[in-house]
Amino acid sequence: MSKSLYETLEVSENASEAEIKKAYRKLARQYHPDVNKDKGAEEKFKEINAAYEILSDKQKKSQYDMHGDNMFGGQNFHDFSKSYGGGQSDLDDILRSMFSGGGFGGFGSSGFSSRGGFGGSGFSQQQQQPNLDIETSVTIPFSVSILGGSHSVSVNGERFDIKIPAGVKSGEKMRVKGKGHAQGGRAGDLFLSINVASNPEYTRVDDDLIKKFDVPLSAALFGEKISVQTLEKEIKLKIPQNTKNGQRFRVKDMGAMNRKTKERGNLYLEANIVLPKVEDLDEKLVELMKEKLPIDIQN
Repeated sequence: MSKSLYETLEVSENASEAEIKKAYRKLARQYHPDVNKDKGAEEKFKEINAAYEILSDKQKKSQYDMHGDNMFGGQNFHDFSKSYGGGQSDLDDILRSMFSGGGFGGFGSSGFSSRGGFGGSGFSQQQQQPNLDIETSVTIPFSVSILGGSHSVSVNGERFDIKIPAGVKSGEKMRVKGKGHAQGGRAGDLFLSINVASNPEYTRVDDDLIKKFDVPLSAALFGEKISVQTLEKEIKLKIPQNTKNGQRFRVKDMGAMNRKTKERGNLYLEANIVLPKVEDLDEKLVELMKEKLPIDIQN
């Protein structure tokens, strides 16, 4: 099925909302009549605006994805807009009537038609297709948001697993094809708004993660290798002598995935020095510490 609106905006049929918007802005700047004085630039600018009006609207886009260029009597959008021959405002009115509750209007191979049919495709004003998409939200574990993986959801009376990409953040949107409402052999899509559950052990700052970990007093004073459990695995961390409370250690490339650059942030381990209880210490050691430990604190 030909879908020339995507060709007009120079994007694929699987393009995301962000990709469609980016392509529109680029082409609109390129062909704006105030900037581009070439012959045909104004006509191209009108096509770009009309195509974006449809593809940026979820309901209109859903109808167009279903019927493609059949909505223009089988013509591509360029030929349809050219054969209509009206002004931009008239073309906008025609497009709105096609995608509004008034039905698809009537467009034959020669453009606008006074007949109530739809270019021979068999659709009438009473046969506008319903919106079968579902929009909802889902909360995923913090570890899944960082590492990615499967998460089970229950929507529309059905439970199934969805694939969560590594590095996803709260507020991002996901589209799951074919998991919307079903009717007449068709199925809409599921649009999910992602919420990431908090984790008491971790704080996310952009693509970096911060985690506090306990350090025994002896390790902080004299240095030692200790084990630290991260989201991915247990690691060995070398603690140097005289480590201070709150001191941070960087572990490269163990933060969150940046979904644009495909690079990972860092993990920062923040030392929490654990002091022993005096009553648990040997009495001789306590007396020695009282005698030898410095009282004055020097920077």
